[in-house]
Amino acid sequence: MLNFDNRFLRDLPGDTDRHNAPRQVFGACWSPVDPTPVAAPTLLAHSREVAAALGLDEQAMAAPEMLAALAGNALLPGMAAYASCYGGHQFGQWAGQLGDGRAILLGEAVNRQGQRLELQLKGAGPTPYSRRADGRAVLRSSIREFLCSEAMHHLGVPTTRALSLVATGETVVRDMFYDGHPVAEPGAVVCRVAPSFTRFGHFELLAARGERELLQRLVDFTIARDFAELVTGAEPSLAAWFGEVCERTARLMVHWMRVGFVHGVMNTDNMSILGLTIDYGPYGWVDNFDPGWTPNTTDASSRRYCFARQPAIARWNLERLADALAMLTPRPVELAAGIERYDEVYSSEFCAAFAGKLGLCEWHHDDADLLEELFELMRQAEIDMTEFFRCLASLDIDNPAIDVVQSAFYRDDLRLRFSAPVSRWLTRYAARVRQDAQPAARRAARMNAANPRYVLRNYLAQQAIDRAEQGDTQRIHDLLDVLRHPYVEQAGCAAFSAKRPDWARHRAGCSTLSCSS
Repeated sequence: MLNFDNRFLRDLPGDTDRHNAPRQVFGACWSPVDPTPVAAPTLLAHSREVAAALGLDEQAMAAPEMLAALAGNALLPGMAAYASCYGGHQFGQWAGQLGDGRAILLGEAVNRQGQRLELQLKGAGPTPYSRRADGRAVLRSSIREFLCSEAMHHLGVPTTRALSLVATGETVVRDMFYDGHPVAEPGAVVCRVAPSFTRFGHFELLAARGERELLQRLVDFTIARDFAELVTGAEPSLAAWFGEVCERTARLMVHWMRVGFVHGVMNTDNMSILGLTIDYGPYGWVDNFDPGWTPNTTDASSRRYCFARQPAIARWNLERLADALAMLTPRPVELAAGIERYDEVYSSEFCAAFAGKLGLCEWHHDDADLLEELFELMRQAEIDMTEFFRCLASLDIDNPAIDVVQSAFYRDDLRLRFSAPVSRWLTRYAARVRQDAQPAARRAARMNAANPRYVLRNYLAQQAIDRAEQGDTQRIHDLLDVLRHPYVEQAGCAAFSAKRPDWARHRAGCSTLSCSS
């Protein structure tokens, strides 16, 4: 059914202690640990695209043995369960050993095309890295992760994927707001899929402990398995590999900014070495444009991980990775070139992305001022980011009128107050677009291909959660279907493109979320 070749286990040292209890793990990259079986697993949803990539058809996904594997109740032939060891900087502070506290890898499946894909269960029970936690996940966070993984992929954003969403038939006790009011919630397990789940923190922990030889082994392994394009005969330099990591991270940040995505918890242990979006916790999409918005209640005071700061935080995280790798080279200064590459790639890719969003043939130096003026107007007037850019494609550049973007305003009083400055901006923008002398239909098509009609707004995810907790999973499937084609207008799907309603402005799960899951 699945062909496994578990190279991570084969090539890197593992923990010799098989006792599944919280502890510090030294001299190893992973610990063997079996998932904890659940009482009554039910497959609520799966991604047919991810299943196909693994060579699994609908019949295979419906098989009892597959459900057992996806729930953590049994292993398929070739699977080998383990949790990996890593550390990380959390909210700017070194946290020491963290590791896969509620994620258990099932091994590396190699598909018919030769692509290597790791399978990982999130919420399948405790591991040696769980500290005082139970290793489980609740249904609400699992639905959010399942849907967003697939939504981001279809938006064109590099991301881990989600194969399945399984209800466990058990409850999990969580204090959602950390306010002393824990409740029992339905539990679930998500099967995540990615070429690699290696994080910046894997390298940081080994460096912090002075395990230089093992750090070198992990770097060599990562380059050979996950960056094979860099291996062209001569052994790639550490600086060249780090530069590639920096470039991928820069591109990822541009993707987040262009679609209005906020990760919410950009700790270094949540940064993928492949430049993928990883660990969907308290994420959200910018509704009314606010550069300082964060969906994470834990980050509410400092706003370290707010929308506008994401590119700078990614750079900071890369600097911490460089600090870890510095012990492997006699010339640590060479790693500085990777940080410079991050800056260069982010700048050039950001300009290209927003030229596309604005329908410009190419980015001019003065366009930065045009965009900054727009951002400030959107912030002051509480304009919806997704709706505004989508509507902008319909603007008549020979007769620009604010009516085209009126639906993007959240408040009538602000629409009236800022009608004149927004109209002036539209006039300025129209003059800039006319310089390109491109046909209106071509410009609109380019803009619609760059500006999504459908994104997974928090309130939409919460609606699916509310229904699923009552036993109705249809909204999950409806959302999954719509989000497969986010740039295409879909008949009868207006409810999935609507701005955040007033009732959701401050409701838990629709505006902000905690890390509790």
